[in-house]
Parts: sequence; C-alpha cells; structure tokens
Amino acid sequence: MQKAFEQVTGKAANSFHQSDVPDLHGKTAIVTGGTGGIGFEVARGLALAKARVILVSRKSENGEEALKKIHESANMEGGGTLTDITFIECDLGDLKHVKKVADQLSQQEERLDILVCDAGVGVNKFDTSADGIDRHFAVNHLGHFLLVNRLLPLIRKTEAIPGAEPARIVVVSSELHRSAPSGIHFASVDEINNTQSLGGGLGEANSLYARSKLANILFVKGLVKKVLIPNDEQNKIYVIATHPGAVHTGQQDQFKEAYGKVFGTVMKYTVVPFMRSPTQGSLSTIWAAVADDGNGNGWQGKYVTDPAEDGKESDMAKDEILEGRLWKLSENIITEKLGPDGLLPWNQDVNGKIL
Repeated sequence: MQKAFEQVTGKAANSFHQSDVPDLHGKTAIVTGGTGGIGFEVARGLALAKARVILVSRKSENGEEALKKIHESANMEGGGTLTDITFIECDLGDLKHVKKVADQLSQQEERLDILVCDAGVGVNKFDTSADGIDRHFAVNHLGHFLLVNRLLPLIRKTEAIPGAEPARIVVVSSELHRSAPSGIHFASVDEINNTQSLGGGLGEANSLYARSKLANILFVKGLVKKVLIPNDEQNKIYVIATHPGAVHTGQQDQFKEAYGKVFGTVMKYTVVPFMRSPTQGSLSTIWAAVADDGNGNGWQGKYVTDPAEDGKESDMAKDEILEGRLWKLSENIITEKLGPDGLLPWNQDVNGKIL
C-alpha cells in the first residue's frame, strides 16, 4: 500500500523501499541523529534488517524513546524483539565529547560496516557551539569530520575481514547547499562566525544551514581524494553524500527560533504539506548504505538526491579550492581545540600502524 501511494503522489523517485534492505545480520551500523526524523528512520530500517545499530544523539531521553519505538516496529512487523540496538549520548557540537565517544566506540566495537552522519541543526538562527564555533558548522560538519577520523581505523579493520563487503560512510547533505552564498571561502573561524558575510536578515538562517550542507559534500569529496585513493581504499570503503528531499521532521519547529514565532509558524504550516515523510526521506541514505548499486559503480564520492540518482551538485560543491580550504580549516580548528593528538593520522589502522 505504501509503495502504491508513493508512486501515485510522486513522493518516491523510484522503486527502492525500506523493505528492499538486504539481511544485515552480523554487520554493525552507527547512525548519528538516529533518535528522530530521517536518522531514526534510517536506524529503524537497518535494525529491522538485523544489523547491530548504535544510535548516537545528544539527549538520552530521546534515545530511550527511539529504542522503544524500534522494538515496537519489530514486533508489529513480525520480526520479534530486537536485542542488538543501543544508544550512546554525544553532542556533535562538543569536540571533546565527540573524541571521547568515538574512541569509546572504537574500543568496544569489533567492527563498523556502516557509518551514517545525519545529526544536524536545521534552518535556525546563529548560535555557537561548546567550542565557540557557529553551531550549524560545528554540528553538521565539524563534529562529523572528527567522528569519521577517529572511527576510520575501525572501519579499516572491518573491510579487511575476509569476505567482508565494502564499508560505507554516508553523509546527509541537502539540496539547499545550492543556496550557499558565493562569498564563502572557509578561510578562518572569524569568517565562519561572521554572519554579516552571509547577507544577514531573513536569509541568514538559511545561509548558515546551506553553508554547512555545502561543507558536507566537500568533505565527502575530500575524504575520497585525500584519504581513500592515496591509501588504495577507493574500492573497499565507499563514501556518498545524500539529499533526503524536503522532509517533514522536527526541524521545521526551528523556523520559530529562526524567524520569530508568528512568521516561523506560518512558514512551517506553509511548507509541511508539500514535504516527504521521514520514511520517504530516509530512502536515499539507506540506499547509499546498503544497495548493491552503491558498491563503487560510479557512486564513490558522489552526491545522491534519490536512490541511484546523481544529484549533479552545485559548482561550489565541485570547487577543489574550497574543498582544500575546508579540509585545512577543519583540521586546524580541531588541532587548536583538542591539541596535536585531536586528529588521528588519516592513514592509521586500528593498531596504530601507519599504512
């Protein structure tokens, strides 16, 4: 019934659905932002396919509720009680906390087959993170940059297991990356925290979000070119950026913070009827995490707007100079905040050996 409805309404771009996820028994997945919205649906889909799923989010009470709902889904769909799902609290806007949690996961987990970077701040007003960085940039990009760095040795360990399928890193971006202001250079923290460079006014909140989503795509491209290809891992670890579509999640409630209660409420109830459900919005990300078509068949480092659909990202998202500046700025910020050991060498394995 759901498939038929989506095809009639045009809310599904193709025939891939959560029910198409293959058996993931024996695999481990980490989903940031896994307690609500798109991230929850991704986590639920992977859990129902029998993967071990670790939900990472900022609030423990949200984690408890999410686990309860996933267990209920399993019972409703005849899958029985799931025991291999868990929650870990982490504020992606606090670099010290990200490092602590990532290292904890690296030590306790035997493998990591799928890492989905979904947690994020939606279109909202300017605020700073625990590290004094624009919270959009800090949560949506910088925290995930560090998380991937600290978990990459565990991912390498997994892809080296005989018979293991290629590991996946999926970063959730947005078509709104196209609205990122042309004056973005990723040159310094001062630039990141200077909202005047984003135009100010009602467009400021959108620009903050758009800049962070642009950073997501540039990070994916940089990860492939700077890390995976030099270490001959382009066919062992696949990295894809995705766009979930315009999705009705709790993020629309942030309109009231960004634009004021009256105008924000009007915006929310104007756009929500035209949005996809979180289930529909999860499909591009789940596809990138599990589908055979994602296994390097031209999708490495790509931006996907729907399952198996090339998003043809903006010119800024293809800018190698911007990509290089973002990478350098991200490393500099983390090193400044956490010290010289904040980042692991990008070519280090799980035993500390340099490849």
